[in-house]
Amino acid sequence: MGRGDWSRRRFVGALAGTAAATALPSCDDAGPEASPASRGAAPATRPSTPAGSPSPTPSGPRPLLLGTYTSVEDGGTGITFASYDTDTGEVTGGRTLTGVGDPSYLALHPDGRTLYAVNEREKGAVTAVRLSDRKVLGSRSTGGGAPCHLSVHPGGRWLLSANYGDGSVAVHPLDASGAVGERADLVTHSAPQPGPGQQGPHAHQCVTSPDGAHLLAVDLGTDTVYTYRLDDRTGQLTEVAQAHTRPGAGPRHLTFHPGGRYAYLANEVDNTVAVCAYDTATGRLRIGGAQSTGTGSGTSYPAQLLVTADGRFAYLANRGHNSLTRYAVEADGARLRLLDTVPVAGDFPRQIAFSPDGTLLFAANQRSGTVSVFRVAAADGRLRLAGEPFASPVAVCALPL
Repeated sequence: MGRGDWSRRRFVGALAGTAAATALPSCDDAGPEASPASRGAAPATRPSTPAGSPSPTPSGPRPLLLGTYTSVEDGGTGITFASYDTDTGEVTGGRTLTGVGDPSYLALHPDGRTLYAVNEREKGAVTAVRLSDRKVLGSRSTGGGAPCHLSVHPGGRWLLSANYGDGSVAVHPLDASGAVGERADLVTHSAPQPGPGQQGPHAHQCVTSPDGAHLLAVDLGTDTVYTYRLDDRTGQLTEVAQAHTRPGAGPRHLTFHPGGRYAYLANEVDNTVAVCAYDTATGRLRIGGAQSTGTGSGTSYPAQLLVTADGRFAYLANRGHNSLTRYAVEADGARLRLLDTVPVAGDFPRQIAFSPDGTLLFAANQRSGTVSVFRVAAADGRLRLAGEPFASPVAVCALPL
């Protein structure tokens, strides 16, 4: 890929409105930031959609982890450990763990003890952090450039990451302590050819199907969702299917319905969403027709979809439109019906996430350097802003625990 493609994915619109928030203080025990490459050679997790019944959230303050870019002007200095009130949704400042470069996406181990972050740089890496004492357990190369998404396999043994820069997916083993081992596999999307306006493949997400049988990798550059089978013993990936969007759609993010038979695809380039049918036996995905995001004809850069744990409502973050679209999910997941859009109270919502109990929705607004919090009405899924957005430099990922 050309450097320009990476810059577009990472900085699209960002330089036109850099964050004005001030950096939060660093942890006392955090070391100086180091290049991911210097820490080691190559060898459904949150913030993805919650599945099944929502987890109960104790009342009072809960942790909120925030990712950022550390290598941009007015960016953050690492992973911020803030907190939020489960009753009011108010976010309060915390301390920042430095020493983790460009942690633009975060994921939690299923046992809740270890946090993982991508290091979104030209020589990409993934980093593990032990949450009990916020100790960095080390980093490993992803074997590709600009990793922008990662997730932990439900079994807790494998870390999966997507390298946007060269359109590849990496698999790393996780040991009993949560630390990342040497890379077990790396697959690059070499076919089909890049879509209109793209110079190469650009893997944007890798997620495990709800049944745990397959890994699906969304590639914006080739207009394709790839299905892989993961060997749980070796970490090797075997491609079993490809699903193609219409040319130029630019698929970015896939979210499954809790029922497991349908998924929803956000297409960044052509400003659409699509309902997809998923065959649990074969892992094949069938992508339906393009649907409206409710944002009009302008450039909106849809970013991420969420589905409520009861499967009744879906939400889409629209960066250009600075809004959240609400859909009703009908026919047991087979249909999306557009309901409305609401302002996100920020600029360029890069990522959204539910609180564990599903009562709050967090939006990380990259350009305004803020995190907006919304109450989610159980009856009709309506969103209501919960107070003033929280200032966080170049906020690109919010992970409520």
